[in-house]
Amino acid sequence: YLTVCQITRVYIFDYGQYSADFSGPMMIITQKITSLAFEIHDGMFRKNEDLTPSQRCLAVRRMPSLLEYLSYNCNFMGILAGPLCSYKDYITFIEGRSYQLQQSEANGKEDTKYEQTDPSPNIAVAQKLLICGLSLLFHMTITKTLPVEYNIDENFRATASWPVRVFYLYLSLMAARPKYYFAWTLADAINNAAGFGFRGYDKNGVTRWDLISNLRIQQIESSTSFKMFLDNWNIQTALWLKRVCYERATFSPTIQTFILSAIWHGVYPGYYLTFLTGVLMTLAARAIRNNIRHYFVESPAVKLCYDIITWMTTQVAISYTVVPFVLLSVKPSFTFYSSCYFCLHIASILVLLVFPLKRTQKGNKKHESIQPVWSKKLEEENLLQKNNYSTTNNSFSQKEEITCRYQALKQ
Repeated sequence: YLTVCQITRVYIFDYGQYSADFSGPMMIITQKITSLAFEIHDGMFRKNEDLTPSQRCLAVRRMPSLLEYLSYNCNFMGILAGPLCSYKDYITFIEGRSYQLQQSEANGKEDTKYEQTDPSPNIAVAQKLLICGLSLLFHMTITKTLPVEYNIDENFRATASWPVRVFYLYLSLMAARPKYYFAWTLADAINNAAGFGFRGYDKNGVTRWDLISNLRIQQIESSTSFKMFLDNWNIQTALWLKRVCYERATFSPTIQTFILSAIWHGVYPGYYLTFLTGVLMTLAARAIRNNIRHYFVESPAVKLCYDIITWMTTQVAISYTVVPFVLLSVKPSFTFYSSCYFCLHIASILVLLVFPLKRTQKGNKKHESIQPVWSKKLEEENLLQKNNYSTTNNSFSQKEEITCRYQALKQ
């Protein structure tokens, strides 16, 4: 149904125009419905020992009522722009359960628990609204002067040198990101203002309001690898793709996940060009990192040089990959790639031929070695944040849920 809606919007009403219409909320609701469906399936129709640690902790073991179902899918906080949250996190919030700080010592023992109720989101909301204001100001001023379409301008391609073209490519795509910073940060702030998004307290007792945050701007702009960029961009969607597709795919999980992401985003051909290019870039970046990075981490000076080079390479590769996502259509996208002689596509294929992906190892290491680019870090943080407070339902006690998540985090 979402695809039908997107086809209608794109090819009947406003091709190539960004608009705030029904397809945006439909994308969020699609994420929620599919997430809840798999969580119910895991909790009620699969054996506990067949589940991964994250699936076990997110599993819903009681069928939600109609009110709970509609509240989760259509609550006012996330109906327009999300972000996605798990059903159990939402129910924990909506039922007003107290939050508990769970700290663990180095030896794995749990410290004393204590309750703190009604943490104030005011400071977090104010900070995020400030980021929204700055992002909007940047978008309304700087972004207008650096259009992505200028990368395929005939005069620019004919007269500009390669360094100038690469530098403008990076600047134009960097300038295209603040609108996403604005939308996702505002959505996060709205949820926080309503009291949702509390992750717990750090070791100093300071509140953390990033349970459902969708991006980390500093890490995005300083990414030194494709993985690091995707770890911090559209975080909740990345987790959704991992949980509903990557973990459950029986073959080619990386390719299937990128294709699903393209289908979910819409029907513009540029989306598919971007995500298919992203498959190549992801596999090539993983191969390089696995095969050569360990040679450059011994000396601080060498590692600094390596980080600078990988930062530049990552930013250019990301910009190169997402140009079709912005241009939307096939012709301008191929115009751009052909003007670059498909250089990074060819380079990625050569890298995969020269530096094949490492063989997976036995047991749990095999599972870890094939996780997607966004998986490990996000999964650890996701389990950690759920360790801060219980999201158990009526059929499990709070103690059992905390133990489950703590053991999963250790594993």
